[in-house]
This record gives sequence, structure tokens and C-alpha cells, in this order.
Amino acid sequence: MVDLTAARAADTFPVFQSHAAGLMCVSMGTIALGTNPTIADVWSMCKVPAGATVVGGVFYTGDLDSNATETIDFDVGWLANDDEIADDDGFGNFGVQTGDAITELKTAGVWLPLQGVLQVDGPKTFTAETTLTVTAVAAAATFVAGQVTLVVHYFVT
Repeated sequence: MVDLTAARAADTFPVFQSHAAGLMCVSMGTIALGTNPTIADVWSMCKVPAGATVVGGVFYTGDLDSNATETIDFDVGWLANDDEIADDDGFGNFGVQTGDAITELKTAGVWLPLQGVLQVDGPKTFTAETTLTVTAVAAAATFVAGQVTLVVHYFVT
């Protein structure tokens, strides 16, 4: 298992603190992958501050699995904090990502809107500073190096 941390999720990176209630904010992180992920790899991508209400976001990457029968699979969630238990797929249990082009939508690659609790319960509020993560569920059949990016939209009340 390999745990990686994007620059914007590092302990030394300041978490943005809004000074106006309801102001839309963005947190993001990118990690370059040079080796095939293994099951249970956890990548700390970015953080949201205490009081953040996540309303959406997106996980995207190039086609990291060039095999005709892809196997690569990532989930998006969060680490435990003072008030929350960890949920590695709280924002998305996406299944195998093919990276194949979809006509009239996108070129080859992966673009996944955040889902999970957002679809079931609506916006998710964190009462303590929280690290958002990507967890590898399955490795690529034929790995292609690239980078993964998580972008999260939130506001603080």
C-alpha cells in the first residue's frame, strides 16, 4: 500500500478560510502517478475547513489503463476527523474506469462528478477540518502513467 499526499493536502498547506457566509470556495489537489496503484493505496488530495459544506466537485484523470479490458478502479471519500468516521467512497464508488471516449461528451480520459452522499443526502457538511481522499480499489490491467486531480466545491456558513 502506498499513501501519497498532494501539495494542497500537506499538513503545512493552509486551508482556505472564507470570511463571508455562503461564498463558493474550491479546494483541489493533483498527484502524478508513475507506478500502477495497488489495492488500498490512499492519496490525500486536498482539505476543506471546519464548517465546509461540500456541494459538488469532480475527479478527473487521463486514461490510466490502456488495456482493452480495463480494471482500474478508484473511490473518492474522506479521512476521519474529530467528528467524522472515515468514508473512502463517501463521494463516489465509481467502479471500473475505462477512460474510453464518449461521443459528444469528452475525449478519452476519466471525468467523474462527485456522487455518493451528495446524491443520497444532499450537500455534506464537515464540522472539523477534513482531508479528502482517492482510494485505489483495483490496479490497472495495463498501467499508463498520468496524474489524478480532485476538485471540490464548498461553502462555509
